[in-house]
Amino acid sequence: MIGYITVGTNDLERAARYYDALLGEMGAGRFLEDDRFIAWSVAPEQPGFSVAKPFDGKAATVGNGDMTAFMVDSNEKVDTMYKKAIELGGTDEGEPGYRMDGFYAAYFRDLDGNKLNFFCMQMPAG
Repeated sequence: MIGYITVGTNDLERAARYYDALLGEMGAGRFLEDDRFIAWSVAPEQPGFSVAKPFDGKAATVGNGDMTAFMVDSNEKVDTMYKKAIELGGTDEGEPGYRMDGFYAAYFRDLDGNKLNFFCMQMPAG
């Protein structure tokens, strides 16, 4: 039921390059943008992810405990996306692996320090 998630940035052009390359690996592209905000999605009717320069004019800061999670369709895709995030300058917050039965995830921070992850849920048939 998520419509979109927004994280703050102090350098919109740098964040745009990072997320164009990273989210492009998932088939996502820009679907909304202006001079302060860019949003990506795999389709306009699907949930989106966006970066924005804070509308109050103050510096963007990272929220402690905030995280955005991107669902992908395989553990291999988690590995690929994590590797891409790090190659683009992101920093490691937890290499790919199982966190609990059926939940495979990798954690990283983007160029602005926002915490994100890629995950795949593969629950056993029962």
